Amino acid sequence: MVAQSFGSAVFGVDARTITVEVNVTQGQHLYISGMPDTAVKESEHRVESAIKTAGYQMPRNKVVVNLAPADIRKEGAAYDLPIALCILQASGQMEAIALERYVIMGELALDGTLRPIKGVLPIAIQSRKETYQGFVLPAMNAHEGAIVNGLDIIGVQTLKEAVEFFEGKREIKPLVVDTRDIFQSKVNHYDSDFKDVQGQENIKRALEIAAAGGHNVIMIGPPGAGKTMLAKRLPTILPPLTLHEALETTKIHSIAGKIGKNGSLLTTRPFRSPHHTISDVALVGGGGHPQPGEISLSHNGVLFLDELPEFKRTVLEVMRQPMEERRVTISRARISIDYPANFMLVASMNPCPCGYYNHPEKECVCGPGVVQRYLSKVSGPLLDRIDLHVEVVPVSFDEMTAQRRSDTSEVIRERVVRARKIQSERFREQQQIYCNAMMPSNMVKDVCVIQESGVKLLKTAMERLGLSARAYDRILKVSRTIADLAGVPHIQVEHLAEAIQYRSLDRDGWAG
Repeated sequence: MVAQSFGSAVFGVDARTITVEVNVTQGQHLYISGMPDTAVKESEHRVESAIKTAGYQMPRNKVVVNLAPADIRKEGAAYDLPIALCILQASGQMEAIALERYVIMGELALDGTLRPIKGVLPIAIQSRKETYQGFVLPAMNAHEGAIVNGLDIIGVQTLKEAVEFFEGKREIKPLVVDTRDIFQSKVNHYDSDFKDVQGQENIKRALEIAAAGGHNVIMIGPPGAGKTMLAKRLPTILPPLTLHEALETTKIHSIAGKIGKNGSLLTTRPFRSPHHTISDVALVGGGGHPQPGEISLSHNGVLFLDELPEFKRTVLEVMRQPMEERRVTISRARISIDYPANFMLVASMNPCPCGYYNHPEKECVCGPGVVQRYLSKVSGPLLDRIDLHVEVVPVSFDEMTAQRRSDTSEVIRERVVRARKIQSERFREQQQIYCNAMMPSNMVKDVCVIQESGVKLLKTAMERLGLSARAYDRILKVSRTIADLAGVPHIQVEHLAEAIQYRSLDRDGWAG
């Protein structure tokens, strides 16, 4: 007898339905076909143990399991549950009428309990798209699956429960979650706030500009000046996630298995801070079984690279294309996968190996040429993609102990949202462009029109400070954002002057 059920396989950020077929005939042994990986092949032992523990018999005949379409590689242990149910159906130990109306996924333990799986959200989205009645999955993943409405989410804890549900002996009510209500109640709940930061008004201003225009930023300063603390607070002033962005971000985290038990919709912007020993594959994504990397996990959020020159050169160089195109393409011999990577890059670095070059009080002990050599670890093409260079100076004792409270994250965020609304109105006819940082070079001259006095200032600055040609576009984009924050339709001289000061690393002789 042949039994059939449906599972799913995740490719990139989307899922594809997999048909699980089982035939029990005369003979011996269990055979799995359809390009299974090692984890799928090993399901034989897990399934047999789970079936026996649940009080059923593993057929001693020839059992053929086929996972169709056979030309797609099947990975992971999530096919255990549909295979076990099909074996019971095919061997006549279970009478299930509705098996084919559900997508079924779950990893079995030896005692028949179900372990959580990865990629539940894209599977649930695909199941609804293909009009399946419901999705049977481990109970610990049910909240994640319930993000998708219009689909019966049946959370089961054991194989026995799943069998009884399909036989009609056990009623399991579908889990229903009001996604919009939960999203609205939890959006923008951050643990940190800008009001806790004493002093550093110039850096707060720079981060506000970066958030308003979607600009990448690098902070240069001695150890203990507050670079990491300020970077961690940047997501709190970014515009709130929309429901569409939240779904998109949650989907990527689901595929990477970062949602955790009883996870639900992400309501805050991601903040990823990988260690400087990270490999280029871990950063960009890939591997034998392609997985999203750190730049995709920071999609719609912030990627923070602390101590930028300490990262391997190859790691930094692979970021160039994703920063430009806002997506990552991972190509293999058989498959090509796209992951979104629309993130804000925030980097920090010491000005020299000892950390005290340009320090107001402490002496730098680095030898001649060491500072320049240290800074040159960060390539020009990468710096070209960073709009704001901010020098961070240590906070004085008086500023540290001052009682004056600065603006809260909420107040700053309101200003940022107002500036973003101006930009979305400006780029409403342009696809894939919604903030100033994303403007291509051919648009800059049309959008960032400057007056005669501004042209003179810019010319003088470029000549006297020795600014590079690549700084020109960046200055115009940043000044456009500053004008948007001020609510002014045209770029003024003062906006240009503020933008010019954010090009520290382009100045000739900055590092001696």
